[in-house]
Amino acid sequence: MRILFIGDVVGAPGRQMVQEYMPKLKKQFKPTLTVINGENAASGKGITEKIYKGFLDAGAQAITLGNHTWDNRDIFQFISQAKHMVRPANYPDGTPGKGYTYVRFNEIELAVVSLMGRTFMPALDCPFKKADEILEEVSRRTPFIFVDFHAEATSEKQAMGWYLDGRVSAVIGTHTHVQTADERILEKGTAYLSDVGMTGPYDGILGVDREAVLHKFLTTLPVRFEVAAGRTQLSAVVIDLDSKTGFAKKVSRIQINDDQPLNMME
Repeated sequence: MRILFIGDVVGAPGRQMVQEYMPKLKKQFKPTLTVINGENAASGKGITEKIYKGFLDAGAQAITLGNHTWDNRDIFQFISQAKHMVRPANYPDGTPGKGYTYVRFNEIELAVVSLMGRTFMPALDCPFKKADEILEEVSRRTPFIFVDFHAEATSEKQAMGWYLDGRVSAVIGTHTHVQTADERILEKGTAYLSDVGMTGPYDGILGVDREAVLHKFLTTLPVRFEVAAGRTQLSAVVIDLDSKTGFAKKVSRIQINDDQPLNMME
């Protein structure tokens, strides 16, 4: 089994990269299932129903979210019906949407779980205890379990990786928008990467117009952030899983931009 996970899609530039490169990625890597983090897909903040359906039409089987889940009001109109979309599971009970879902390809079923960290992030329920609660159910149903851990602190991401090692197929970090070079398979078989990176503007600052960010740092005054224009990039990871155990056999980063064109390693 092979999972393709595309990192935080930012605005129209990110969506265009998905549309352009999804067919090429599927042709080269032949993933069994594809997951996209779409929490920044609508002008850099949140997601709309049209964008959600567009990702599914492009070939994704599941969409994960994060701390910008509620930034676009449109989400309240469709999140309850969006069976292929998951927001962080450790939001309090009663929050709209769901924190995990199952996607199927033939006889293979993958559980996709979304969790959010608490260090330098909004105060939510404990992601570690929530993971225990979820795994008690999903591990009885499938050995293939993918976790998108949306967190700021690398230490918290590594802690989650080790906490879930041997219990899930992969723990892949999102949120910081900068791809890390620490992909590995942990001791008990779980694939780990601190951050998959972002898909969208290449010459901005975390996807945002750099002049606005520089102005904020130089003046400390409030500014309006807009998605940057110009060159684009795509960040992703491919994870190969053992067809019986669900544990990782290989994990490989993908980075596509003007400096690294589509000459990816498999």
